[in-house]
Amino acid sequence: MTILYEVYENLYVNLTNRCPCACTFCLRQTRDSVGRADSLWLNREPTFEEIIDDFKNFDMSRYKELVFCGFGEPTERLDVILKVAEYAKKQFQIPIRINTNGLSDLIHGKKTAHLLSGLVDTVSISLNTPDPKRYHELVRSKFGEGSYQAMLDFARDCTRWVPKVVLTTVSTTLTEQEEQRCAEICRSIGAVYRIRPWEG
Repeated sequence: MTILYEVYENLYVNLTNRCPCACTFCLRQTRDSVGRADSLWLNREPTFEEIIDDFKNFDMSRYKELVFCGFGEPTERLDVILKVAEYAKKQFQIPIRINTNGLSDLIHGKKTAHLLSGLVDTVSISLNTPDPKRYHELVRSKFGEGSYQAMLDFARDCTRWVPKVVLTTVSTTLTEQEEQRCAEICRSIGAVYRIRPWEG
C-alpha cells in the first residue's frame, strides 16, 4: 500500500482513508490515486514505524515540503502527524504542511491548533465557499451545520500557532463576488486566501 508518494516537488504522507465528510467534489469518488501513487486506498492505517521506514525509499533532499494529505482527513490521526513531523524536522529539516478540512477540533472534541506549534509550517484548509449553508451542502460533514464555524475557529486558532495559514477554494466554482467574500474572511482571521485549480 502507498504510504509516501510524490506530487510535483513535494512528498505526501497518506495516513488514513477516514474522513468525517463526504464532499460532493472529492477526488476519491472518481479516481484511485493522485500524483505518482498507484493507489491511495489503504489496506490498513500505517504505523508510525512504517511511515518512518518508508522515508528510506526517497531522497528527501529533493522535496520542498512534506505534506500530510492522502485519501482521508489527516487530522483523524493527529497524534501520528505530530510524531512524524517531529521526526522529519529533526532528520531532514524540511518544511511541513497539512492539507485539511479544518474539522480537527470536532474530530477530537477539543482545541488542537496549539499542538501544531513548532512542528507544522503551513496549514491549508478547505474553505470551499463563504456561505455556511452552501458549505454544509457541499461538504456533508457528519458533525452537521456547526462544521463551518468550527472550521473557521480552527483556522483562526492556527494563525496563533502556525507560521502560515491558507484557506482555499476551487477555481471556476465560485462567482467573483463569492471569491471577494472569501478573501474578506481570510483577512479577518489573518489567513492567506488561495484559489486552487480544479482537478477533475
